[in-house]
Amino acid sequence: MLNKILIIYLLIINIIGFSVMGIDKKRAIRGAWRISEASLFLTALLGGALGCTLGMQQFRHKTKHWYFRYGMPAITLVQFILLLLFFKQ
Repeated sequence: MLNKILIIYLLIINIIGFSVMGIDKKRAIRGAWRISEASLFLTALLGGALGCTLGMQQFRHKTKHWYFRYGMPAITLVQFILLLLFFKQ
């Protein structure tokens, strides 16, 4: 039961992570109010790192910032390792 809840949560948070990257990119193009970098990283830290990383690549957003270019994949890697350890039990 807990495994199913975790999987559903991770699917949702990663869809959100992907979406916020696209939304922020669209706002950047229009010159509109932006989503803060702290919020983007918070979404990643809450489990949405894969979605954020894929969104960065898909929308070519934040890829020039070293802390996004290296930080998001690093968070993704840590989350994958933790997920493997969780499901290995």
